[in-house]
Amino acid sequence: MLQAAKTSAESALRVGVVGVGVMGSNHARVLAEFPGVTLAGVADPDRRQAHYVGNTLGCPALASVTELLDHGVDAVTIAAPTHLHRDIAIECIARGVHVLVEKPIASTVAEGEDIIVAARRAGLTLMIGHVERFNPAVQAVADAIRNEDILSIAITRVGPFPPRMSNVGVVIDLAVHDIDLICWFTGSQITEVQPQLSNAIADREDIALLQFRTASGVLAHINTNWLTPFKARTVHVATKRKYVIGDLLTRQVTECYGFQPDGSYSMRHLSVGYAEPLRAELTAFVKAIRRGEPPPVTGEDGVASLAIAIQCLNGRAHEEAPRAGRAVAAAKPARVMGARPAQRRARATLVKS
Repeated sequence: MLQAAKTSAESALRVGVVGVGVMGSNHARVLAEFPGVTLAGVADPDRRQAHYVGNTLGCPALASVTELLDHGVDAVTIAAPTHLHRDIAIECIARGVHVLVEKPIASTVAEGEDIIVAARRAGLTLMIGHVERFNPAVQAVADAIRNEDILSIAITRVGPFPPRMSNVGVVIDLAVHDIDLICWFTGSQITEVQPQLSNAIADREDIALLQFRTASGVLAHINTNWLTPFKARTVHVATKRKYVIGDLLTRQVTECYGFQPDGSYSMRHLSVGYAEPLRAELTAFVKAIRRGEPPPVTGEDGVASLAIAIQCLNGRAHEEAPRAGRAVAAAKPARVMGARPAQRRARATLVKS
């Protein structure tokens, strides 16, 4: 049973942010505006960036997680580099602090499971920042296909090469969002994986065509890359009774239904809200803490998505996929169908203008 925050209904929940790059700065901005929440501080070893965010939002800027915890917080959001997630989360949990960890939960499944076990033993809230679930267009698609017999899902998430290269490729950076959505839409785990990966201009994969089958029999496809000169984020879901198309950037969702033998059908645009996804996500985190309830995106959800992403990268069942008796006890490694290692292409020379 999760412990509710040890604050009265009248007192503010003190929340800190660890890592104030692009995503962490947005966490801090949203939290600073929250009713019933005090942005207790931001922590980042980049003192200049930390002070900039702290001065802008009127909160303490600290150099380390330990300093932030010593300053006094009830909860933290972690937007530090992925390889630091486990150690930061474990330190926060050991101090009795609720945690939201940005996706992916950790670098490996084992590290993710360590975080889950620590939070469970401490009775603290652990939520994973799969923010796309809180996109109003995604929620409209989910509402449209609820209780439908889903046949297939196709997701495209493409865009230009990122200005700052991280230590991951498109599978961990982008596709992990959509792996999570496939499992969430279907209420089912992925059981078969067929990945095709290539790298055109990066050291890591920058093109990925991923095919899946879920335990419920749904066929799914993810097309993602860093080679498209513009951003595109679309979801297509086919069910036995309707076809739903969602544009996650323009937030337009269209439903085709009433299919007739002559090929005719009806079409309508669905109502989509205008909430900021990150604000909705952090609202859910705060609510889970205050009510002592499981969050909408659990640690187990984060580990399940990471495990499938790792299998896509390896092109085979990975030894660190969830195992019975550990954090995701019911999950089994997905079967990889006909995977072949991608041929490494010569990297193009990037010329600074």
